[in-house]
Amino acid sequence: MQSWPRPNVPRLPGTGQPLRLHDTATGEIRPTAPGATARMYVCGITPYDATHLGHAATYLAFDLIHRLWLDAGHDVHYVQNVTDVDDPLLERAAQTGEEWSVLAAREIELFRTDMTALRILPPREYVGAVETVGEVADGVSRLLASGAAYLVDDDLYFSLEAAPRFGYQSGLDTASMLTLAAQRGGDPERAGKKDPLDPLLWRAARPGEPAWDSELGPGRPGWHIECAVIALNRLGDVIDLQGGGADLAFPHHEMSAAHAECLTGTWPFARHYVHAGMVCLDGEKMSKSRGNLVLVSRLRESGVDPAAIRLALLAEHYRADRSWTSERLAQAQDRLTRWRAAVDRPAGPGAAPLLAEVRALLADDLATPAALAAVDRWAAEATTYGGSAAAAPGLVRELVDALLGVAL
Repeated sequence: MQSWPRPNVPRLPGTGQPLRLHDTATGEIRPTAPGATARMYVCGITPYDATHLGHAATYLAFDLIHRLWLDAGHDVHYVQNVTDVDDPLLERAAQTGEEWSVLAAREIELFRTDMTALRILPPREYVGAVETVGEVADGVSRLLASGAAYLVDDDLYFSLEAAPRFGYQSGLDTASMLTLAAQRGGDPERAGKKDPLDPLLWRAARPGEPAWDSELGPGRPGWHIECAVIALNRLGDVIDLQGGGADLAFPHHEMSAAHAECLTGTWPFARHYVHAGMVCLDGEKMSKSRGNLVLVSRLRESGVDPAAIRLALLAEHYRADRSWTSERLAQAQDRLTRWRAAVDRPAGPGAAPLLAEVRALLADDLATPAALAAVDRWAAEATTYGGSAAAAPGLVRELVDALLGVAL
C-alpha cells in the first residue's frame, strides 16, 4: 500500500539524547534502548470515516518519537497497518449503500492527505489487511497446529490458556476486561468459547461479506492477529515499541501481544507499550460513533494552517486526555505567528542553549508543553530585545522543524 510523502527533516548540530517513555505494561517512564535501528509498530486506521483530531493527536505523538530517534542517530523502521476490511467498515458501507472497498480507498487517500499536511513522517511500510490475508492465515494455521486455536462453529478462536502472561500489558482485572471487550469489538457473550475473552482469529465466510480463500477455508482475519502477523513479519520477534491510542491498550494490544508471543515463544513482544490520550469535544471522547468529530480536513478547508493544528495538540502532554476548543486553536495560531516573526529577524539570542533544552525536555517522555514554553521564551526575547547571533533564527527554525515538526 502507498504511504505518503516524507517531509524534509533538517539535520541538527550534535546528537539528541536517549529517549525515555512511559510504558503501559510497567506504569513507569523507562529508557528506550533500540539498537542501530529502532523498530516501531503503530496501529493504523479502520478507514470508514475521515481523519479526526483524535487520530491526529495519536499519530503526532509517534511522529515525535520517530523524530527524536532520528535525532539521536537511529535509523527507524516504522510499520503501520490499515484495517481495510473489518466489521465497522462493512457496517458503514451497508448504511451508506457504498461498496466497502470504494469507501476504504477514499478514506485512506484522505488520511494520506491529512498526514502530509500535518507533516507526519510516514512509515517505512504502510500495510493493508487485505494485502496480508495470506500471511495472516498462515499465522492462524500455526496457532491451530500448536493447539492455541480452536473452532467455534466454523470460526477460529485463540485460547488464552496458550498465553500464560496474558494481562501483563494492560494490568486490568477480568471484570474490566470483559466490559471493554464487549465495547471494543470483542464477543464475550458468544456461546461455545472456552473463555469469554478468547479473541477471534479467523471469521468464516458469511453471505454478503468479503472473504478470501485460504488453507483455513474461505473467510477473513480477526483484528488482533492481523497486527501481530504484520508486525512480526516485518520487524521481527521483539520490537522496540508498539503504540496507538489509549483505547487500544485493551483488548487490541493485549491480544496482539499474546498472539505474537505465542507464535514466536518470545516475551515480551514489545519493549515499550506506548499509548496516547484521547481528544474530547465538550467533555466527551471524540469518536465516530458519537458523531462529535472535528475533522482535520475540514479545519484545513476552512483555512487553518496545519502547523497551528500541530501546535494546538502539542500544547498538552501526549498521554493526557484533552479537550479541543476554539480557544486552544486560537492560542496555537497566535503562538505560530509569534514564532514566525521571531525567526524572520536578522539575528537573535543564542539558540544552542534552546536546542539543548528542547532536546532534554522531549527526551523525557515527550514533555511538549515545556518545550513549547522554552521556544516561547526565546521568541519573546528575540522580539523584545533582539540579539547579536545571526545564525540563531535559522537554527531555531530548524530545531522547531526537526524536533516538533512545525514549519516556520
